[in-house]
Amino acid sequence: MMGVVAVILILNLPENELRISFLNIGQGDSIYIRTPDDYSIIIDGGPSSKILEELSEVMPLYNRTVDLILITHPHADHVNGLVEVIKRYDVKGIMIVGTPSYNYFYQKILELIKEKNIPLYFAKADNDFLIGKFVELDVLWPIEFKVGVPYENLNNASLAVKINYGDHSILLSGDAEIEEEQELIKSGFDLSADILKVGHHGSRTASSINFLDKVNPKTAVIQSGIDNSFGHPHKETLRKLIKRGIEIRRNDLEGRIDFKLSLYQPPVFEVFAQASHTRDQ
Repeated sequence: MMGVVAVILILNLPENELRISFLNIGQGDSIYIRTPDDYSIIIDGGPSSKILEELSEVMPLYNRTVDLILITHPHADHVNGLVEVIKRYDVKGIMIVGTPSYNYFYQKILELIKEKNIPLYFAKADNDFLIGKFVELDVLWPIEFKVGVPYENLNNASLAVKINYGDHSILLSGDAEIEEEQELIKSGFDLSADILKVGHHGSRTASSINFLDKVNPKTAVIQSGIDNSFGHPHKETLRKLIKRGIEIRRNDLEGRIDFKLSLYQPPVFEVFAQASHTRDQ
């Protein structure tokens, strides 16, 4: 009977549909992407093992493989949860910037990469990936290799990528603040995107006016925990988004936020928000 169920699940995979889940993991970042041809990508893992619960709800039951993990930068609210993910899932590759950090969980991740012989990729703007047949992962920052380069402010050493799927695009820039945003603007890269993951949890230190105008998103997602101690998202950022008519979605108010994008349809976003919230951790 179990074999029959598995066949039904596989046959009912969505066709030409990209799914992006902004996971409800508290004060931090974690994003899960499932491609139309069933590849799984994780960007950051949040501050705790809460990501495991979220993945159990968004990943197909039969899938224990993560094809690529992207670590934007080694701050605790982005990397700590990934240790348990790497232990429990068959991870096919990990991309990092390579900035030095003594974060215990980040060091544990590097140990697991070596122990499990996981392919490690160092990010650079022209090192792009085609994920399956349909989805392009376009690395925007770092523009040059930053392996071993120390940063006083690790937020400005955040891996920035654009996910392209037909006419749809999603820009993800970790905790990049205004300094890195200026570098992205100067690069001349096409920053336009339908969905923007707002930098640094909606902090006033990110989302400069020039950057928002370059990206010109229809929807902005803010990943922050309810009642977090940083006061994220800051009112200044919210005002900028509202002034530009950008739809705002927030994990702290809505829980997990799921988008479904269809390849052969105009950019229409279906958002499925969860009622549960996760407080600052």
